[in-house]
Amino acid sequence: MTRLYMRPSESSGLDGQTKTTTAEEAIEAKPEQEGPDPLAQLQAGLSAAKTESEQWRDRFLRKAAEFENYRKRIEREKGESILVAKSSVLAELLPIVDAYERALGSFSGEDAGACLEQYREGFLLMYRQLADTLARLGVVPIAARGETFDPNLHEALCREETIEYDENTVMEELRTGYMYGDRLLRPAQVKVAIRPQAPPRQPVGEKDV
Repeated sequence: MTRLYMRPSESSGLDGQTKTTTAEEAIEAKPEQEGPDPLAQLQAGLSAAKTESEQWRDRFLRKAAEFENYRKRIEREKGESILVAKSSVLAELLPIVDAYERALGSFSGEDAGACLEQYREGFLLMYRQLADTLARLGVVPIAARGETFDPNLHEALCREETIEYDENTVMEELRTGYMYGDRLLRPAQVKVAIRPQAPPRQPVGEKDV
């Protein structure tokens, strides 16, 4: 019995005839190609994350620079505001300095007695100017004499027994206190009245020796 051998590129069909495999069929018969390389995907993601990180870093640096400029501008404006406020107060006090200079210039050692009254009037004028200046700035004196002692406004330096004033009444103002709006600049130093202590009673039947 004779055996037939087929070449590797040939195969038997259903009809018993020999079938030859072409080059195109061989290419189509290759297995499908694999998906994207995981390492390449990881590198691409890392590169994108690095780019985004650099962008956020640049944004942060710009915002930090803007905030620093804003802080410096606020500090500069604050300093300028304080300077303007101080300048305004000092400008209000300059006329008082001028009044002192005029008063000192009017005093003469040759005729001191005749100049004393002028000297007094000059200082009285300066006091009034200072009081008016403080009033324009919102500084007002605290009422004290004849008022009921208030520890929030008055500072009692001494107490004196008397029947001329009710107890706990301010008899005398030793130093003027001042308010600036609702804020206490300094309390008024005062003398406060207290009731005289009654003399001790002597036992009945005893006489003074």
